[in-house]
Amino acid sequence: MHARVSLRERQSDWFEGMEGAFLRFGGVPAEVLIDNAKALVEHHDAVTREVRFNARLHAFARYWGFTPRACAPYRARTKGKDERGVGYVKKNAIAGRRFESWAEFEAHLDRWTREVADQREHGTTGVKPAERFADEAKALRPLAGRAPFGQLRDLVRKVQADCAIDLDTNSYSVPWRLIGESVQVVVLAGRVVIRHAGQVVADHSQCRGRRQRIVDRAHFVGVAGFEGPVRKEAIEIAPAALLRPLAEYEAVVGGGW
Repeated sequence: MHARVSLRERQSDWFEGMEGAFLRFGGVPAEVLIDNAKALVEHHDAVTREVRFNARLHAFARYWGFTPRACAPYRARTKGKDERGVGYVKKNAIAGRRFESWAEFEAHLDRWTREVADQREHGTTGVKPAERFADEAKALRPLAGRAPFGQLRDLVRKVQADCAIDLDTNSYSVPWRLIGESVQVVVLAGRVVIRHAGQVVADHSQCRGRRQRIVDRAHFVGVAGFEGPVRKEAIEIAPAALLRPLAEYEAVVGGGW
């Protein structure tokens, strides 16, 4: 069992709760059944069962590799096991106890779930949850060392006429054939990965400075006037420049146009 407490129902709280469960169990399930919280579900038709999840939840699910499912509205039986679990925690782990701090409260829950809840003989299965999970864990997808989703930024940028996208005052090169196209920009763990039509088209180290132009010269192969070895480099951008000088473009492509 995994139990987490929160004072709010913000989207970030839901995400942290799910990530805590993934870490606790050492993997990610194929599907995650969620409540119809406004922070996660924008619309759920009780008749047609049409569900519209929040776009950020979709991104979270893609990042961790699971399919979200929403409980049926006004049908408590579709989430009965989870609801009974909440009552079990409240009555057996929390009721009648006082804690000096939030950290003490969380530590108590973690210890209680491992030493009490997971070690009891389950009333339905007749097996200790810890023993049952030993078999079920095989169905989980490994975490593969992924960082928390909150550290990921998933953005959309348009490739400018200088074969680059702008990010946090810096500029990152993209293959010149994508000028004018919209691309996906994912920032995580010190990398800036740029995708177009589902394919990675650029992968840069994230620049910690400001007003730098990070260039992969391979992105300019095929441009008239391009010559010289392929390499990556950073070029400083003038703070208030609206138009970059021609010399900068020559430095990028290895010579004059």
